[in-house]
Amino acid sequence: MAPSVRRRGLALGALSLAGALTLTACGSSDSGSGSGSADGGSAAAKTHTVKTAMGDVEVPVAPERVVVLDTGELDSALTLGVQPVGATHSASEESFPSYLPADRTKGIKEVGEIANPNLETVASLKPDLILTSKVRDGDRYEQLKAIAPTVMTESTGTAWKENFQLHAEALGKQAEAKKAVAAYDAHVAKVTEAVGGKEKAAATEVNFVRFVEGADIRIYGKQNYIGSILADLGMGRPAITDKAKDGFSYDVSPEKIDLADADVVFTSTYGDPAKAGTTKTMNSGLWKGLKASKDGKVFKVDDRLWIAGIGYTAADKILDEFQAKMTG
Repeated sequence: MAPSVRRRGLALGALSLAGALTLTACGSSDSGSGSGSADGGSAAAKTHTVKTAMGDVEVPVAPERVVVLDTGELDSALTLGVQPVGATHSASEESFPSYLPADRTKGIKEVGEIANPNLETVASLKPDLILTSKVRDGDRYEQLKAIAPTVMTESTGTAWKENFQLHAEALGKQAEAKKAVAAYDAHVAKVTEAVGGKEKAAATEVNFVRFVEGADIRIYGKQNYIGSILADLGMGRPAITDKAKDGFSYDVSPEKIDLADADVVFTSTYGDPAKAGTTKTMNSGLWKGLKASKDGKVFKVDDRLWIAGIGYTAADKILDEFQAKMTG
């Protein structure tokens, strides 16, 4: 059977499976309202309009069965006190990110890998809301929205704060979002003070180097998740970060790793350290000649948290680890 035929068949199946749910969710509309039904009916029977990367979407005021298709969406939901019924996992992990509380992820159904969800499994969970991004699942939008109202952000990574606000709106958790942001801002201020204050932070150049199996070494720029956290802390960044393609990363071979030099270098590895070149590069003379290496300011961190975490719960743990390593 041709792929296009299979996709049409899947979409039709999802439509029939989610039909009753859709009729219930759209039975009445309460645009912009976060309150439940005044006559004692289910709050989930009312909807409000959310502006998404794919246009306006009517979503339940109080969704009860949420499926998330990326780690950022999973982080957002758990940060806001919502336990999804289903979620994807990264290709490099067999389950959900280990930095998330085990008691909060227990019971969540795995629905495939990020950017490759099993739509039949998603549909079987009968969700009333799906959270994802256009960059991950834009080509599956029609199939996903046939299953349940689907809220997509434009991208992931550097826009994580804006995405979190959209997730909060879709989940009806704006009050909880406000508290999470305030707690993050207070934590950032505390860590900045702990590393010596704003002036010292600005004078300390920090680089983040990621070794990736099957790709060049990435010197992370400013337009990404970890770059935004370093910016919030007011840390200095080396001039090389301004050369990052689209602000994301400046990729180099092991022979040019000296370009990654800074006062402090954080490193992580995606994949096997041997295949990613981590071991060989960090044992080279060029690496050992870095200022950060000579000063004992090279810190290895968990790639699944610092790069793939993307959210306020991840940021909270990153800030704690950043402070511990910088002041230890």
